[in-house]
Amino acid sequence: MNANNITKKVNSKTQDRIGTRKYNANKLNVLSFFSGAMGLDLGLEKAGFNILLACEINEASRKTILYNDTEVGLIGDLLSYTDKEIIKYANIDSAEKVDVIVGGPPCQAFSTAGSRKGFEDARGNVFLKYIDLILKINPSYIVIENVRGLMSTPMSIQIDDEVTNQFEFDASKITGSSLYYVKKKLELNGYNITFNLYNSANFGVPQIRERVVIIGTKSDRKIPFLEPTNSNELVYNLKPWLTVSDAFENLDQKNCEFINFSEKRLKYIRQLGPGENWRNLPIELQKEAMGNSYLLGGGKTGFYRRLNWEKPAPTLVTHPAMPATELAHPTEPRPISVEEYKRIQQFPDNWQIQGNTLDKYKQIGNAVPVGLGYAIGKCIQNHLKNKKVNVPNGFPFSRYKNTSDYEWEKTFIKSIKLNSIAKNENLLF
Repeated sequence: MNANNITKKVNSKTQDRIGTRKYNANKLNVLSFFSGAMGLDLGLEKAGFNILLACEINEASRKTILYNDTEVGLIGDLLSYTDKEIIKYANIDSAEKVDVIVGGPPCQAFSTAGSRKGFEDARGNVFLKYIDLILKINPSYIVIENVRGLMSTPMSIQIDDEVTNQFEFDASKITGSSLYYVKKKLELNGYNITFNLYNSANFGVPQIRERVVIIGTKSDRKIPFLEPTNSNELVYNLKPWLTVSDAFENLDQKNCEFINFSEKRLKYIRQLGPGENWRNLPIELQKEAMGNSYLLGGGKTGFYRRLNWEKPAPTLVTHPAMPATELAHPTEPRPISVEEYKRIQQFPDNWQIQGNTLDKYKQIGNAVPVGLGYAIGKCIQNHLKNKKVNVPNGFPFSRYKNTSDYEWEKTFIKSIKLNSIAKNENLLF
């Protein structure tokens, strides 16, 4: 295949690149998709993986990848490539040399903060392309990372294939059918699937960030859950959660890059201490600061919110100064900085995020924390070596119940049966 034919037009000013990193028979060789600023990949590298290819369409993220990793192959929009072209960009001659495929498909189609169109959304549709690519390349291990909303989002489209033909129900509008379909499609094609909802703070990340992590293997041995290293509960005999103070240790917070709050919002933020939010203002100022939102339900704890030195950070978002998800410095009159974002997501200080300030916040906020990536990599390595792991019995991986693959599927099937019974009873009247 001619190299000129490989370079495809993508929505990017930066050209794609055929990798120069070599295949390593002594490591697990990885193709990474939806790579962003490469937080997941850095964690996997720390666990001993060999990253051969990154796939990213965002221009600023592509520049970040090219700047920091001079050897990895890089492609753009996943929808524009065949599996053979992808293999070529990874600098290998056969799909058989791919041990692991990892990626976090765009989460907006499944986020509880969005319209939740599932696979009907173009971003959800690329999720299906990602699954198809996995099945074509057929690696020994796969990783899919996504938001909690994946567990409760309907497919939203009709799919007629070997998977849905086995369903005894119309899955398109059923809550959670997106995840159910993905699980069944992978299982039908020989993957043994494990998933759960994981709080990154339990894996040495100074941030309360809950994400679904699906890990599949071609082995008959099921992969165990990720092994926690930290806990907020002393009963598990693990290290305590890391805090904002731990994350910012030895960081020069005076010479950093950040955006500003408006003076209107600073009026209230200046009156708050570490870990406080609008509810800590005097009652008359609460009403003034919140306006019409004061009467709305919900905790609204993200309004005028300062980080707490002695706790992990809340989930980092793509913009630290947006109302309802504000991330103000514990004591300074500003949002937390780009450098502080990097520390919370555990990027090395020398990992240079490219683009303007908002580009940098977005890339870091969207990233998989490096520590969670390392936990995923360690889990796969342990499984490969048939090494027993220590997952405490009954460990609370997140704030939610019934989030493991077997608990979640049991609940999903039960809800279908109950809905079917209710529908049939209604037909009797």
